[in-house]
Amino acid sequence: MSETRSFTFEQNIPAAPDALYRALTSSTALRQWLCDVATTAPREGGRCYLAWNDGYYSSGEFTHLDPGKEVAFTWHGRGEPAASTVKVTLTPTGDTTLVRVVHGEIGTGAAWEDIGPALEQAWPFSLENLNAIFTSGADLRFTQRPMLGITVGDFDTEIAASLDVPVSEGIRLDGVVPEMGAGAAGLQENDVVVGINGQDVVDWPTLSNALQAHRAGDEVEVSFYRGPDKRQVTMTLSGRPIPEIPEDINALANAVRERYAEIDRELADFFAGVGEAEAAHKPAPGAWSAREVLAHLIHSERGWHNWMADMVNGHEPWYDEWGGNVQAHIDATVATYPAVDELLEELRRLNAETVAFVGNLPLEFRDRKATYWRLAYELLEPPYHHRAHLDQMREAIAAAGQ
Repeated sequence: MSETRSFTFEQNIPAAPDALYRALTSSTALRQWLCDVATTAPREGGRCYLAWNDGYYSSGEFTHLDPGKEVAFTWHGRGEPAASTVKVTLTPTGDTTLVRVVHGEIGTGAAWEDIGPALEQAWPFSLENLNAIFTSGADLRFTQRPMLGITVGDFDTEIAASLDVPVSEGIRLDGVVPEMGAGAAGLQENDVVVGINGQDVVDWPTLSNALQAHRAGDEVEVSFYRGPDKRQVTMTLSGRPIPEIPEDINALANAVRERYAEIDRELADFFAGVGEAEAAHKPAPGAWSAREVLAHLIHSERGWHNWMADMVNGHEPWYDEWGGNVQAHIDATVATYPAVDELLEELRRLNAETVAFVGNLPLEFRDRKATYWRLAYELLEPPYHHRAHLDQMREAIAAAGQ
């Protein structure tokens, strides 16, 4: 029999063994601290598939389950020559639980040489993150990740052709936050980012992967297209502003109410004196009019409601897409609400529904710290999406007067 090795990692976590057992077996819970995608069937012989945005994944099956005490499963990672094993034991120690991970049956030789160091880096951080979601609720993969300061728009072959961009994969910028990394480096709306530090960027997961080893203050080389021209710029990554997360649901609802009141005021002020013809003007073929942007904001808010309902039901989506970009749906909404005042009123009602939804969250939702933290963060972060589209509408209205 060939020689194998095992690696052991431990972390004391202030949580009950039953709660930690769920964190190790539920696909939704696993995504909150360990991986980006998970599908599980928590029974002996059931599947255990884990995947990360950098392209790595592990497929295996549960080999032993003892609720509140032990979880064991096989682990066959992408590119690894054979399956290894993971055994996690949960031992109560007063007010905490000792989580002990033994990742075993790691082979020796050239094919395995990078796997040990990777495990020694990944498992301690993951256990630290597991501890974080049971204390503050914050996902360290998220709070420690730097920001470019961008809003992202759709990008496909048709959009690429309209922009004269010679590629159809990348991140098209809908806008930039002026004081953050991308804006400070000179990037602008409709630039298409295709690489960071030599790593290809073709979509949101590859962008996240390119940033995951970096922290705020790091400098990166960004490759992007502006029309047909490929350019490169050095960008200083910005820190991620983390809003104060209220302790209880009522306080969260009040904070969300203030945020949406500000958004409603900004929209009302913007459209004061704007005529229907101006609001319907398209600044360029394929570009949205101000009315179409309002329709998009309506769809986005409806998407928020669906996402929030999924979270309450314990099925938090692993992706970060709210929808709202299907042109046929935009056209349908504009046709249904043909006046600007009607579109604004529908958006105001949906914003009010969001606030009411938060105020009516079940009290036990607060006890699900990681899910509560994620929802509160998304609701209270600065309204980058709204402000980017406000700028878009401002440009569309200005073009109507030319």
